[in-house]
Amino acid sequence: TEITEKLEEVVMIWIKQIRQILVESEQMRREADDVGPSAELQYWKTRMSSFNSLLEEIKSSRVKKIISILQAARSKTLKQWKELDGSVTIAANEAKDNVRYLYTLEKYFDLLAKASPVTMMEHVPSLMNTVSMIYCISPHYNTSERMTSLLLKITNQMINTCKTYLREG
Repeated sequence: TEITEKLEEVVMIWIKQIRQILVESEQMRREADDVGPSAELQYWKTRMSSFNSLLEEIKSSRVKKIISILQAARSKTLKQWKELDGSVTIAANEAKDNVRYLYTLEKYFDLLAKASPVTMMEHVPSLMNTVSMIYCISPHYNTSERMTSLLLKITNQMINTCKTYLREG
């Protein structure tokens, strides 16, 4: 029972740390007002990497051994552990999914950044079709909050490109 208590203490520390990571991941992001859509992709890539690393750690043999011992001891901490394990898996899958869908927009990011206003406008209909497809198909990215953020970043990029065009023209 002494070993079980020590292992439970370790798992409770992990639970606290993982909860903190989950809470921080759900907090509002602070971004510059003129940030473009590539920042959205970068954010989700970073988040995917973080949660995948966390999942790898949770699935490691060291952690599995400790959890097995606590299962054999019928520890009450396992309920919290399983809930958090599920939450981390959901967050990792969400990030992976969002990266996959945002990658479909990546070809437009360069076009928006480097094209003239006239050329840019030629690509807006297909860009909007792709955004619409993401909204309809993505199980995680289809909230008004996420779409508003993405469309704002696309608009920012278009405005920045037009400003650059006017300054250089």
